[in-house]
Amino acid sequence: MRPSRRVFVRGAAGAAGAAGLTGTIAVSAASGAPTADFGDGRVPFHGAHQAGILTRQQRFGGFAAFDVLAHDRAELAELLKRLTTRCRALTAGVTPLDPDVAALRGPEDRLTITVGVGASLFDERYGLTGALPPGLVRMPEFPGDRLDPGNCHGDLSVQICAQHPDAVLHVVRDLARETSGLLRTRWRVDGFLNPPRPEGSPRSFVGFKDGTAHPDTASAREMDRLVWVGPEGPGWARGASYQVLRTIRLRAEAWDRVPLGEQERIFGRRKSTGAPLDGRKESDLPDYGRDPQGRLTPLDSHIRRANPRTAGTEDSVLLRRSYNLDRGLAPDGTLDVGLVFCCYQRDIARQFATVQKRLEGERFADFSTTTGGGYFLALPGVSDTSDWYGSTLLAP
Repeated sequence: MRPSRRVFVRGAAGAAGAAGLTGTIAVSAASGAPTADFGDGRVPFHGAHQAGILTRQQRFGGFAAFDVLAHDRAELAELLKRLTTRCRALTAGVTPLDPDVAALRGPEDRLTITVGVGASLFDERYGLTGALPPGLVRMPEFPGDRLDPGNCHGDLSVQICAQHPDAVLHVVRDLARETSGLLRTRWRVDGFLNPPRPEGSPRSFVGFKDGTAHPDTASAREMDRLVWVGPEGPGWARGASYQVLRTIRLRAEAWDRVPLGEQERIFGRRKSTGAPLDGRKESDLPDYGRDPQGRLTPLDSHIRRANPRTAGTEDSVLLRRSYNLDRGLAPDGTLDVGLVFCCYQRDIARQFATVQKRLEGERFADFSTTTGGGYFLALPGVSDTSDWYGSTLLAP
């Protein structure tokens, strides 16, 4: 019997090796659950779009950016083909490092690997300057950012999501080995989801529910409108999606000194239930039309700045896939916790950047700082066993 996708080796040691939406709660206007899990634990690798974008969010996520070391266009194609071969095998449960352990019956990981490219790849090295999508630019430094150059940007990004942290690490190690000499890790960060308490959306480290609302991922029309690159991009990029990554640090000690009622006014939601301040349930939509002066939901609260629900703001909705971040202590002895903010959209300028502009001056910005990340384009999906990442980009 062909073994299904199993959890990778437990206890494996060693490792190879965004101003994001500062508030990190709900930024979309329409509700909708992510796509359902697959019964046998595997997420299909082949398709018009890559897995890991609409796939139900797994408990653990790893994000890495790389500098490409390929000498020419032919070596770049070889790198992308090699990545495709390994990602196809890993998501199918083939792990040559530990084949006996991988074949054991155990928890499923629902592993997804999502590969993207950055604007810096489209330079004279590989003759790709004319293929650069107009929406793919270098991530700017927004007001309030303190970007560390060593933890920003990159030629290529890899997002790894799974049900167990050792599976994420296993993929990082495998890809590092299989691409030796062709890739150099630029930065890497891992995150996790807290389980819902008591129900609904998971909670971030500020204690509020994170990701209360999403666009309707079950609607092909909505996904075409909000997530997938269409005819406005180059032909090779149809079916791709722009990825924004932001590493955000929380000033946890300062936040914890803010009284509960004031925290709720900063966010515009109840901490216990996740309900908007004018609602009763997490799923309730705020009615700003009945509160024009912001007496219930302050005009500078996070949810109202992120999505004021006025004419035209529905075009800035985006799809979030963020993870909590805990890196222990900072050099000054304070907690180094926060968020790996990740979102996908059809147009960064129309969606993420527009929302980010609206969030300038929100009160939660006093408690969070973006230190790294980048803009990438998650490549179109791999159609079948003869296809590979970037085949349309590098086609003769």
